[in-house]
Amino acid sequence: MDQRKKAALQAASPYNAIITREQFLFYELRITAKLLNEGYKPDEAVARIVSENLFQYPTEKSMRRMALASLRRLNALGDDTLVETIATQPFDVAKQISLYAMMKQHRLIWDFMITVIGEKYRSSDFTFGKIDVNSYFLRLQEQDDWVATWSDSTLQKLRQVITKVLAENQYIDSVRGTKLNLVWIHPPLEASIRKSGDEIALSAFNCFS
Repeated sequence: MDQRKKAALQAASPYNAIITREQFLFYELRITAKLLNEGYKPDEAVARIVSENLFQYPTEKSMRRMALASLRRLNALGDDTLVETIATQPFDVAKQISLYAMMKQHRLIWDFMITVIGEKYRSSDFTFGKIDVNSYFLRLQEQDDWVATWSDSTLQKLRQVITKVLAENQYIDSVRGTKLNLVWIHPPLEASIRKSGDEIALSAFNCFS
C-alpha cells in the first residue's frame, strides 16, 4: 500500500494504536494531576517532571514525551474537578477516573469498554477471556480499513495492553483472569459523566440506574 493511501485511511479512522506506547499511565497521570492541582501551568508541570525526574524514566526525552501524553489525557477529561480527584483521592477512585480519561482520549478503549465490558455487565455475563478481546479486534478490522492494515504484532500488543488495563482496574484478577469482576462507579465520576452527557459510558462501570 502506498503512503498516500495509508495516510488517507489513517485520517479517516477514529482509531489509532498509540496506546502500545502510552498504555495506562496511572502514576504519570497522578503526578501530573498533582502538579496542576498545586497551581503549575502545563508547561511548568512538564519542566518540573523533567528537571526532577519525577517519572523515574531513563531518559529526558521519554520523560518529556510521557509528560505531554499525560497532559493530553487529563485534558481529554474536560473536567478540572476530575483532574483534582485524580490528584487527591484514594488510588481506587483515581484509577477509575484515569481509565475514563483513557476512554475519552482513545476511541479504541472507549468502544471496547462500552461494547464488550458494558454489554457483559448489561447481560450479566461474567465470563472473560482472550476470545472477547480477539473478537473485538476482528470486528474492528471488518469495519475499519485502517485497523485492517495493522500488523499482527501491533494487534497482539494492543490485546496485551487492554488486558493489562482491565487487570490494573480490577475488572479481572490478573492478565490471565477468566472471570469479570463486579465494579462500582465512584460518585465523582458518575456525576461528571452525567453532567457531560456521556451516559453511554456508564455501562463500562456497571452503572445502569
